[in-house]
Amino acid sequence: MAALLAILSAILGNKVVMTVLAAAAGGIGLYVAGGINRAKKEAVKQAEAKVAAAEDRLEMSREAAAEERKAAGMTDAAARAEAGKWARR
Repeated sequence: MAALLAILSAILGNKVVMTVLAAAAGGIGLYVAGGINRAKKEAVKQAEAKVAAAEDRLEMSREAAAEERKAAGMTDAAARAEAGKWARR
C-alpha cells in the first residue's frame, strides 16, 4: 500500500506526466463535445428536412384542392360554404 502511494505521488508530482494527462483529458473532452455538436447538427438537418417535406405536402394539397374546385366549377365562396358544412359536423 505504501509503495502504491509512493508511485502515485511520484506520478502526481511529475509536471510532465501531469501535463500529458491533462492534454489527454482535454483531447477526450473536445472529442466528446465535437460528437455532441455533430449529433445536434444532424438533428437540426433532419428537422429542417421534415419541415420542408411537410411544407411541400401542404402546398401540393392546396394546389390539388384549388384544381378540384376548378374542375367542379365551384367559386371560392361556394368552396368556403361547402367546407363550412363539413367543419360543423
